[in-house]
Amino acid sequence: MILRKSNAGQWLQLYALILIHASSCHTPTSAKTVNPDGGELHLQQQQQLQALPEPRAYMPDSQNLDFVYHDHEELTRFLRATSARYPNLTALYSIGKSIQGRDLWVMVVSSSPYEHMIGKPDVKYVGNIHGNEPVGREMLLHLIQYFVTSYSSDQYVKWLLDNTRIHILPTMNPDGYAVSKEGTCDGGQGRYNARGFDLNRNFPDYFKQNNKRGQPETDAVKDWISKIQFVLSGSLHGGALVASYPYDNTPNSRICRSSALCAMFQTYSAAPSLTPDDDVLKHLSLVYARNHAKMSRGVACKSATPAFENGITNGAAWYPLTGGMQDYNYVWYGCMEITLEISCCKFPPAYELKKYWEDNQLSLIKFLAEAHRGVQGFVFDPAGMPIERASIKIKGRDVGFQTTKYGEFWRILLPGYYKAEVFAEGFAPREVEFVIVEQHPTLLNVTLQPSKRMEGIGGAMVSVGGVGGVGGAVGGLPGVGMYRPIQAPQHYRPQMPPYAAAATSDVGIFSTISNGLNSLYSNIFG
Repeated sequence: MILRKSNAGQWLQLYALILIHASSCHTPTSAKTVNPDGGELHLQQQQQLQALPEPRAYMPDSQNLDFVYHDHEELTRFLRATSARYPNLTALYSIGKSIQGRDLWVMVVSSSPYEHMIGKPDVKYVGNIHGNEPVGREMLLHLIQYFVTSYSSDQYVKWLLDNTRIHILPTMNPDGYAVSKEGTCDGGQGRYNARGFDLNRNFPDYFKQNNKRGQPETDAVKDWISKIQFVLSGSLHGGALVASYPYDNTPNSRICRSSALCAMFQTYSAAPSLTPDDDVLKHLSLVYARNHAKMSRGVACKSATPAFENGITNGAAWYPLTGGMQDYNYVWYGCMEITLEISCCKFPPAYELKKYWEDNQLSLIKFLAEAHRGVQGFVFDPAGMPIERASIKIKGRDVGFQTTKYGEFWRILLPGYYKAEVFAEGFAPREVEFVIVEQHPTLLNVTLQPSKRMEGIGGAMVSVGGVGGVGGAVGGLPGVGMYRPIQAPQHYRPQMPPYAAAATSDVGIFSTISNGLNSLYSNIFG
């Protein structure tokens, strides 16, 4: 979206008001927001829509897409044909190429596919990061087909596409898929890229230094998520039936910090490695598992494999790994990513794909809608211009996030009272209290004052809005006289545990054995 500089600030502020009003039409209830100072901001009652019906069942058009596996050429033809057939709902782009030169295609599905929609979150799905786990690849192709064919007839799909930009990368590892074999439920053939690297062990890691050489596929994904402020993400895998949430990795315990052998044995009786947003990540995992036909039952795929209570697990509690994609999304960019293991067999026969779709259809849709839970808003300067790359952290949750070039931000949160800390270079930092309720997102617009002004922290102005209206200015901390500006951090990350660095120093034969067992475990379970 192009904004003229002369009226961009006024337009964005007006849009923020429109967004607050429009959000009242997305939920079947009205509510009032509590002022952090203790008073209640009575919001004007708005006519509400009835609760949206559940998404309808999907009947594929076999002439366009059937329940079979598609090689890269067939996948490319389908995506191009879909983009041409539905130009108002889709946009196709490549984020890079694999080792062997195959495009890493991403399809945007939205009512505004070619441009970012102000105030509307970007979300994504990534499939087939392991080449021999292609069920997710096919599920994402059918999800695209479902969206574009249902937009005009399904109220839920229309609402989702009108209010969200959905980016779908069906295959991150097309080279690995090309050498995989249908009907192979276990093993590692095709798991890795063309150079033999596990792409889900190839990202920078928070807990341990990852010395594996970066690969074109992972470099492309890192560049992609650095340019788009994704709010929510799902990575589709196979080999188990569970929704796994960060952290995937964990520092060695104090007892094992000096011994790779001790760490090796600890790996398979690991404790959970919990993030500051553990409540949210568990909730997101449960949303997927409970809307899935089988996952929430927590039944083990085989007698020798683990069962997962409610169909979810902390990644490190299952088995720790270094260099995983979901931890990178969360720590580096504040994007809530869940790993979705959706098939007990890694590469099941094609005739089973229809059943996998029936099992996952509702989960795939309901999971994306969770991007509209929590808090969202804008950060402005006093002239009403958006502040890009302002850093925001929810107090007590030491993984932060940043605003877009339009000053937008989103954060998925569960109901409760929160305090946001907002920083931007050249501006006085600000703490803002707000409330999250179940029925609708909270709209929070923050105006920061330049740090050169001779004011206390309380000089920053904040407007808080909920469904149906906009709250008044909220007072800040008492003035503290001359304010000395501090440099805003580029991004918040949780404080490194003091013993985590020691985990990177384990070398030698025992470290090699430990890594080998991790690889074997991964090949079996996902």
